[in-house]
Amino acid sequence: MSKQTLSFQAEVAQLLHLVTHSLYSNKEIFLRELVSNASDACDKLRFEAINNTALYESDSELKVKVTFDKDAKTLTITDNGIGMSEIEAVEHLGTIAKSGTKDFMSKLTGDQKANASQQGQLIGQFGVGFYSGFIVADKITVESRRAGLPAAEGVRWVSGGAGNFEVEPMERAERGTSVILHLRDDALEYASAWKIKSIINKYSDHISLPILMEKEEWKDGELINPSDENGGRQPGGMVKTGEWETVNKANAIWSRAKKDITSDEYNEFYKQISHDAEAPLAYTHNRVEGSTEYTQLLYIPGKAPFDLYNREKSAGVKLYVKRVFIMDDADNLMPTYLRFVKGVVDSSDLPLNVSRELLQESRDVKAIREGCTKRVLGMLEDLAKHDKLPEAAASADGVTDVQTAEEKAEAEANAGKYTKFYKEFGAVLKEGLGEDFGNKERIAKLLRFASSTTDTVSVSFADYKARMKEGQEAIYYITADTLAAAKNSPQLEVFKKKGIEVLLMTDRVDEWALNYLYEFDGTPLQSVAKGAVDLGKLQDETEKKAAEEAAEAFKPLLAKLKEALKDKAEDVRVTTRLVDSPACLVVQEHGMSTQLARMLKQAGQTAPETKPVLEVNAEHALVKKLEGSVHFNDLAHILFDQALLAEGGLPEDPAAYVKRVNALLA
Repeated sequence: MSKQTLSFQAEVAQLLHLVTHSLYSNKEIFLRELVSNASDACDKLRFEAINNTALYESDSELKVKVTFDKDAKTLTITDNGIGMSEIEAVEHLGTIAKSGTKDFMSKLTGDQKANASQQGQLIGQFGVGFYSGFIVADKITVESRRAGLPAAEGVRWVSGGAGNFEVEPMERAERGTSVILHLRDDALEYASAWKIKSIINKYSDHISLPILMEKEEWKDGELINPSDENGGRQPGGMVKTGEWETVNKANAIWSRAKKDITSDEYNEFYKQISHDAEAPLAYTHNRVEGSTEYTQLLYIPGKAPFDLYNREKSAGVKLYVKRVFIMDDADNLMPTYLRFVKGVVDSSDLPLNVSRELLQESRDVKAIREGCTKRVLGMLEDLAKHDKLPEAAASADGVTDVQTAEEKAEAEANAGKYTKFYKEFGAVLKEGLGEDFGNKERIAKLLRFASSTTDTVSVSFADYKARMKEGQEAIYYITADTLAAAKNSPQLEVFKKKGIEVLLMTDRVDEWALNYLYEFDGTPLQSVAKGAVDLGKLQDETEKKAAEEAAEAFKPLLAKLKEALKDKAEDVRVTTRLVDSPACLVVQEHGMSTQLARMLKQAGQTAPETKPVLEVNAEHALVKKLEGSVHFNDLAHILFDQALLAEGGLPEDPAAYVKRVNALLA
């Protein structure tokens, strides 16, 4: 058998069924697609008319009309755009996945192409949107006449979606196209003004052309029997008035110049898209140009939603392509740790899959996500910068304030906003340390903590570094379940004695996030509950020598403690970190903290089996009492369990702990 080249065969009816039943997950999408096609047709006329104004045929007001007839079970979308000749109807409607827009753009040259690119209005890409009409219709009739052709050269195209279609000439006075959907019985809900308007408001509200519908008003039913005033009346209902109204805004706020938009308008738009009664803390509105062109209008809310900590929750950014709504919650455009951000991204050239419902990961998508991330972090940095009112900078006489009135007003308006933001979203922001390596340093600068010298969550790493004692070589921190547990932890005793500030970290995410942050601005981070305490230059030689001597003298007792606690503790050693407490638990330098292990178990996950290290205070009376005690074993276990309680844990056998304590008390 010789080599041959063959064409793929397609069962058209099956292909149409696939397009209309599998391509779109949401039935109402069909109206978005057909309105978008109508908008495209009007834009094509506008572009062609640049060089031939006669194509307007004394009707230069481009628009889209949507009508319905309940009795006839039809829904009609009409535009006065470029229209189609008979040849074009056969070519474009009779070939699935042949995009008229793509073909049209390929023919534009010179100023026309530049103008089309500048206006960025052409939507169709794949040539399958028209066939989405078969989602709700068992037959589609298209009546059209191309601009510039005589009325007698109209065309009617009819198909039942079963693999064939009919075409015939018709008389059509108006240029443009009418797509008539003959609705199936299970889709008659779309022959309703309320339903149509709600879909248009959701998907096509910001298309630049007016979308018109005929007004309706209530009419009482007429009496069938005039002599019977109380009965025999026909039912009343909504009737068309013959007047037309625009049902879309036809003016996207993000497409307007910033100088023309008031802060009240920005705030109202935020409330509209977020369903939040409060104004946002901040917003940014930018037009990004270059290899990827898009507009972003992003908001930082003032209050966290109830499901903020659900990482499966989608981001709050809406995606538009040329002002046509594509999807809510476009995850690909915002990293997970910024899922609280609300807003709109409108792109003129994003690659979409054929249903326009899912973003394809691409260089453009990545560029938009990176651009949006930087804008949001920039907003947060600005809020953080102005969080506290600056002290008045005065001249020598103490009167002249060097701040301008505008600077003072901005500072006063933003004061306290970052504190409010961090209270609501700070824990989620920390997730970025492990998720966004490229912006890790920027995120670290935005973090705030309580500390051993202040209860308020207001201390940044930069603040801490500025207050570090001379000779201090690390940023010290402790993680705990609560602020009280952290503040009263035995591990802090030596730091309090020496006046060394320790950051108190109490968010559940802290332990995980800090695995990705080893230093800040060149200074290492050191947990006070990991490894042996080493204060470096802050610990004098006398203290070091005393600790070494105590450890040597305590060796026999340490050996007995290790034996008694071999099932609980990895090691037992003398410590210098304790002042008032008899003992504390620590883990090895790179080990998992007991707090993180507890959280993993609470979440139903498997935590590695590790034992903590018990550190004892050789100067404490209880520790001294161990030597020679007949209750050595009970005291050893009580010492361990109390250290566990002090850091927020629970004894492995609470009943045994209580029994030992009661026995000693008796």
